Amino acid sequence: MLLGASVVKLIAEIALMALLGRGLVAVLAGARRDTNFFYQILTLLTKPFESLVRLITPRIVIDRHIPLVTFFIMVMIWFAALFAKINACLTMGVELCK
Repeated sequence: MLLGASVVKLIAEIALMALLGRGLVAVLAGARRDTNFFYQILTLLTKPFESLVRLITPRIVIDRHIPLVTFFIMVMIWFAALFAKINACLTMGVELCK
């Protein structure tokens, strides 16, 4: 249980950092962000998460909003994994979680 929660939390953290970095590079690069190498790398990292969110969201959500929806879903997943990890640590004992 603890390992599963830690893995889910780590994957969510990677996705969140990539989404934040992509947003920051988009703001800094402006209209030329599609030619930016770092933006392309971050887009490559976030594409699997965005594709999954596109599958589960209704068509009324436009494609331009998918990165934002992905960010909020990943935040919820991160909190759920955090609470699962805390619960597992409290159940096993804090000494075994270190």
